[in-house]
Amino acid sequence: MKAFLFAFICLMAPAASVYEFKKTSIEGDVIDFGKYKGKTLLIVNTASKCGFTPQYAELQKLNDQYGSKITILGFPANNFGGQEPGSNSEISEFCQKNYGVTFQMFEKVSVKGDDQDALFKFLKDKTGQEPSWNFCKYLVKPDGTIKFFASKVSPLDSQIINEIN
Repeated sequence: MKAFLFAFICLMAPAASVYEFKKTSIEGDVIDFGKYKGKTLLIVNTASKCGFTPQYAELQKLNDQYGSKITILGFPANNFGGQEPGSNSEISEFCQKNYGVTFQMFEKVSVKGDDQDALFKFLKDKTGQEPSWNFCKYLVKPDGTIKFFASKVSPLDSQIINEIN
């Protein structure tokens, strides 16, 4: 009984760090965020049929130019205007075919509302900001500080580049 209670309490305890999460990749593999510990992360909610969708190209360019300094993590979401209706395999194919995406993409999640994914709830709790549209960005520094950037802020904007350097 004690082991059960301990396990239950551990499952209910909120994450203290983004590096404690485990999420499923778009290919179906579980990825332990512990492997990203000590790295700067850019977590982005994405969509394939949005006016901001060309930011995939900017995210890929950021990955190509600064990949040794930042890890980009994309999370497709269908929360805004039904702009991500595809399956995980369709999304993966779209990203590869149209933008040559090589950064890590994850399975589709909900980034707001009653069914909000735990990672995005954590990010909202830490920053006071939740995605208001597709392509919002959370920059997570190794020391645990998190900054929110709205959709209109390009991944290549000096605000983000300065945080990386």
